[in-house]
Amino acid sequence: MEKKICFISDHGDPLAPLGSSQAGGQNNYVKQLALALEARGHSVDVFTHWSNAEAPQVEGFGNKCRVLRVQAGQKGFVEKNKLYHLLPAFYREMKLLQDFSQYDILHTHYWLSGLLGLQLTKDFDLPWVHTSHSLAAAKQMATGVKEPRRLKAEQMILSNADKVIATSLTEKALIQASVKLPSSIRVIPIGVDSLFTPAANPVPQPLTITFAGRLEKTKGIYTLLKAFKLLCNSELLKTPIRLQIIGGDSDQVDPIRNQALSAELRNAVKGIEEHVDFLGSLHQEELAAHFRNSLAVIVPSYYESFGMVAAEAQACGSPVIASKVGGLGDIVIHKRTGLQVDPKNIKDLASAIGFLAKRPDIAEQLGKQAASFAKKNFNWKVIAKKVDTLYEGVSYEVKDAYVSN
Repeated sequence: MEKKICFISDHGDPLAPLGSSQAGGQNNYVKQLALALEARGHSVDVFTHWSNAEAPQVEGFGNKCRVLRVQAGQKGFVEKNKLYHLLPAFYREMKLLQDFSQYDILHTHYWLSGLLGLQLTKDFDLPWVHTSHSLAAAKQMATGVKEPRRLKAEQMILSNADKVIATSLTEKALIQASVKLPSSIRVIPIGVDSLFTPAANPVPQPLTITFAGRLEKTKGIYTLLKAFKLLCNSELLKTPIRLQIIGGDSDQVDPIRNQALSAELRNAVKGIEEHVDFLGSLHQEELAAHFRNSLAVIVPSYYESFGMVAAEAQACGSPVIASKVGGLGDIVIHKRTGLQVDPKNIKDLASAIGFLAKRPDIAEQLGKQAASFAKKNFNWKVIAKKVDTLYEGVSYEVKDAYVSN
């Protein structure tokens, strides 16, 4: 039966260029899940903040999916940690844009969206599913940063949603440990776009490792640069190796000039400039090509609920060297699809990179196993079916409860 589905992804515009500020795994998840649900016959509306003032307010993608951008009194880019104060205006404008009684299911993404979902379900009796994408409890454990408002909000959201989707077993366990009375939780992993496949006819490439993501401290970019510098200045390598960095905003990197970096990044690459390439944000096709041609993809995050880049890289047949944190501990299988290292451990990361650089035969074997693992576990068609089945169950339970009352 065809459903009209409402997504709320407050700061994660699914059509924003990946790798730019606030445009990462959540944006891609929302877009790919919407398209995969469309392939099952449903239509999806995605409400998000109007962060790009040049974008239209309503923009279609696929055949039956739309992005509806909400100004909330402040059109243009707003940091996600400042969007909380715009939520009342966001809510009022959403209701002016659409009649929410027409939707069959509500699916919120991230805690700010969850607060909007909490109010919508009160006003419209919508069946409600929530995906956190990241958790305050995980961030606090990884960085020591405590966010009382967010912690309180996630307690409410994760105990009031009809169903919660966790993207890994680790995330489910953390929710159960940190939320007093959690809602029913279903583990459904994130999928990868069909563009991410192994090379049909691999061609030998110069020795290259790749990082893709936002150029933020918590993504481990500075840990990686220190590890790479250590590697370049040591005698661990006899073969030259390059590091390519994908992602970043215009104030961090100018991909045309290639070395126009922010002061912080310029200082981080001092002494190894000739071995590092900053490529800026790339389209998915380009990103997949770089993954295929990499000795390994490095995901040195301090915390990750899932780790989309790691899944995409594995799907391309590249082994992943990842921090053993959050969902990364579940999707990168140590010594089978890649290598796990302690987060923030510069020597550990340098050693892992050096090992694969000296043993490309092992890297190749890990890559083949990674591709097989990803094909089986990160398939959007299979994932959309699981989510759709979850929606059916939630809708039935909510309607049944309503009739019983």
